Amino acid sequence: MSVALRELHAALGGVLHGATDRAVARLAPLAAAGEDALAFVAHPRYRTALATSRAGVVIAPPALVADVLGRADPPPGGWACWESPDPYLTFARLTQWWREHVQPRPRRAGVHPTAWVDPSAQVHPSASIGPHAVIEAQAVIEAQADIGAHAVVEARARVGAGTRLGPGVVLGYDCVIGARGIVHGGTVIGADGFGFAPAPLADGAGKQWVKIEQLGAVRIGDDVEIGANCCIDRGALGDTVLEDGVKLDNLIQIGHNVHVGRHTAMAGCVGIAGSARIGAFCTLGGGAIVLGHLELADHVHISAASVVMRSILQPGQYSGIFPIDDNRAWEKNAATLRQLHALRERLKALERRTT
Repeated sequence: MSVALRELHAALGGVLHGATDRAVARLAPLAAAGEDALAFVAHPRYRTALATSRAGVVIAPPALVADVLGRADPPPGGWACWESPDPYLTFARLTQWWREHVQPRPRRAGVHPTAWVDPSAQVHPSASIGPHAVIEAQAVIEAQADIGAHAVVEARARVGAGTRLGPGVVLGYDCVIGARGIVHGGTVIGADGFGFAPAPLADGAGKQWVKIEQLGAVRIGDDVEIGANCCIDRGALGDTVLEDGVKLDNLIQIGHNVHVGRHTAMAGCVGIAGSARIGAFCTLGGGAIVLGHLELADHVHISAASVVMRSILQPGQYSGIFPIDDNRAWEKNAATLRQLHALRERLKALERRTT
């Protein structure tokens, strides 16, 4: 199926240059695109790749319009350039349009014959319940929601309108996810948080761990996307909270009673320990760790593999990787490292005095 470039442009806006009567059959990376494809280029550093690209249509910033149209060996009718101040954002919105109009996800409303739905559950007629899914007592599945194969929505949980739970997802009892969410396969929302009190053994050999029942739930806002095989623990007393627009990559651990502010994004393998509070519009790079009970202000950005060991109350970019060591030695080294810049400035001052 091909779509007229003018139709795409009418839906998303921008400025067209060159062969505006072209049709687009597919979206593709710049290097792999053919003359029937649309690609994007966001930065002048990709000029070399652009010069050899055969993409019939390229979304580009104003600075690269001439480069797009001036490529060698144009096809009949020439090249087309879709000018945008933010090509990456325009391409993202184009993929959404393409998913809706050209490559829609397979979907069927209703309950699959192999699914089990408790009689007290509320399932909207437009919702889809997949093979072998389980919907427990008093759960609520709202309009256009999609529950994947082998997914489980436990008692009194709620799935918002248009939200999709992938295969094998578990939404624990009393947990809530809002509208238009996406939860990829294997994720568990509402498992017990890691809470245990130490108690001495009767024989005096050591201590055992006594479980603290986790009496809270998980509350997730609208437009949240959660990757595959994530674990979001329920709160011990209050709730674990993910506000609107939060985006989580795969294999992320969110501990009990964590609060994540709106539109914060985390890359793969991030770990947030219990009762940490992450502000709005933050980003955490892959493998970053935030220790328990700490706070990150809004607009804090943590580099990949960093370990946050103190609260960060000012916006900005933060990094920190430190080798593991005996704890007493590590604390001494960390204290010295924190003073390293001041020591360097003092040394430079001494050098100036002696020269």
